[in-house]
Amino acid sequence: MFRNITLATASVTLLSLTSVAAQAETTVVALGDSLTAGYGLPEGEGLVPQLQDWLTAQGSDIRLVNAGVSGDTSAGGLSRLDWSLTPETDALIVTLGGNDLLRGIQPSETRSNIDTIVKQATGRGLKVLIVPMEAPGNFGPDYKADFDALYPEIAQAHGAAITRPFFRLLAPDATDPGQIAQFMQPDGLHPNRDGVARVVENLGPALLDLARQTP
Repeated sequence: MFRNITLATASVTLLSLTSVAAQAETTVVALGDSLTAGYGLPEGEGLVPQLQDWLTAQGSDIRLVNAGVSGDTSAGGLSRLDWSLTPETDALIVTLGGNDLLRGIQPSETRSNIDTIVKQATGRGLKVLIVPMEAPGNFGPDYKADFDALYPEIAQAHGAAITRPFFRLLAPDATDPGQIAQFMQPDGLHPNRDGVARVVENLGPALLDLARQTP
């Protein structure tokens, strides 16, 4: 009789430990466009799977959810936010704005969309990491200044973490597209497997820092 009670108690304890372990896992949603989705790359070579492998190698319990949709603008990311943030979500990575640039969308509109995304996420108690984009000079200096400023200003307003612009994570000191050509796909817009690996090396530590701040 006592042996059966002991076995039952052990089973309950094991289930409890399993439940605690599951709860301890940190779930991070990566909200973005093709740079997040892994456009043009075989399964396993995109940003999210490479970043997941890097985190696992560090012994981290972070579980990444790929919420990247190729072609999405900041407005598209905002429209998907509610159903992307499941109850299990602890933190959010925001990598949006590249397609806004390609379409020449005004920085004020991009600012409004990303500000709303970050505000809603932090309002739910989530930690947020912003990975900015950087405007080229062909839209003029005023456009570039307004666009580049929106990310750090939003981060400061809502207490979000922020990294260097996405392609600065690939090559911090590059001043010419030719300097990163070997890390890009033929379209010149998306990093190849090696380029993604370089981004991951610089993005990974920032994500670990973010996870340490989650409840």
